[in-house]
Amino acid sequence: MTHVAIVGAYGSAGVAVAQSLADAERDVELTLIDDGEPGGGLCILRGCMPSKAVLSAGAHRFQARHDDRLSGTPEVDLSSVVETKDEQVLGFAEHRRGAVHDLAEHEDVELIHETARFTGPHTLAVDDREIEADYVVIATGSTLNVPDLPGMEEVDPTGSAEVLDATDFPDSGIVMGFGYVGLELVPYLSEAGGMELTVIEHDDRPVDEAPPGYGDTILDLYREEFGIEILTNARERSVEPTAEGGVRMELERDGEVETIEADQLFTFTGRKPNLDGLGIENTDLSPEAGWVEDTMQARDDPRTFVVGDVNGHEPILHVAKEQGFRAAENVLAHAAGRDLEPYENVHHHVIFSGLGVYPFARLGHTADSAREAGYDPIEVSREASDDGVFKVKNVPEGLATLVVAQDGTVLGYQGLHHHADSMAKTMQIVVELGLDVRELPDRAYHPTLPEILDGLFREASAEVDE
Repeated sequence: MTHVAIVGAYGSAGVAVAQSLADAERDVELTLIDDGEPGGGLCILRGCMPSKAVLSAGAHRFQARHDDRLSGTPEVDLSSVVETKDEQVLGFAEHRRGAVHDLAEHEDVELIHETARFTGPHTLAVDDREIEADYVVIATGSTLNVPDLPGMEEVDPTGSAEVLDATDFPDSGIVMGFGYVGLELVPYLSEAGGMELTVIEHDDRPVDEAPPGYGDTILDLYREEFGIEILTNARERSVEPTAEGGVRMELERDGEVETIEADQLFTFTGRKPNLDGLGIENTDLSPEAGWVEDTMQARDDPRTFVVGDVNGHEPILHVAKEQGFRAAENVLAHAAGRDLEPYENVHHHVIFSGLGVYPFARLGHTADSAREAGYDPIEVSREASDDGVFKVKNVPEGLATLVVAQDGTVLGYQGLHHHADSMAKTMQIVVELGLDVRELPDRAYHPTLPEILDGLFREASAEVDE
């Protein structure tokens, strides 16, 4: 019997591994370990689920405020927002825990609600026990990455988790970090929190995974529609508290040193693998760039697998689950002496920018990444304002891009417009199946919002035929 210990069994990646191995036809003994309280995984407790709950409240206000057909601007009741969010999240987390607890009812499956620490390569100290396994799966997720900036220890920065729980906000804020977390939460602070914000952007524009027009559109949208000040090509130098209890930041921008002040500092500066206290020093593992192979196997130990945020590959829920399924398959393959299969996926990523009213979606290649992969791509784009349906729905901002190969194979899609997140699934299927753009339907259908896709299909088909 193969004994597998999973550290982080409540998270999305850990659950995927556990479910797959519990259902495996061969004999597997499972030890599921998680000290989460209440337990449920980052996405459910502090990530995509609670963030969507609060963003939606801000989105309703934003759309009402921008609709001239409506009179008056509603106020967001932050206490109600947080109370509703908490009720929903606790329900989702309870469902997740229930699934794990059901697994623990299986023969040869044990769930331990304690903290685990490595004492050897495959040996874990859990409470007053020592567990030795044939394989260990690390699925401990990620934690907030606070920059090591001079003065940071003297101020009290606010991270994303605190924003999701806040029932009041100060008048002004400085935001460090304008990646996907910042892109989602900055409009919420402005719209629902009523804050005056200054955002530090290190480069010319945000959204570096997309063509430049997308980052430029975000800048225009956030500045004009949300009233957010975004300082591009700026770098933080230091922070310090003010006498009034706020924060003062010194930064360098376009070669000049500037000082700005606000009531609160927000750190939306990404996340890092959650390995603190795990006793990694007692293993053969060296957590650094490239420490986890595409098979989800640790580079330095073939009997340790690392899945989800903790491996640093791609911190997204659906990726974590897919990695978990592949890791389970590869644990069994390794135990049987078979070749392991790498986890491969078409890039698919959605950012709920603009409070989710103007989400960004990317599926597959951009034109640049297609060229890097050896293609000679055809790239066509459309503005959302070119389609009447976006105008009548009062969401006229945005654009979309289709990338195809010279033979017509659809390589990628990027969209920054209303319901781009919903269209992402359709385009994921198109890209993953490698469909020819000339064979995609070009017909009137209801609802009409996806006609932006039809326009892209027609333009790309014409260029391929030429």
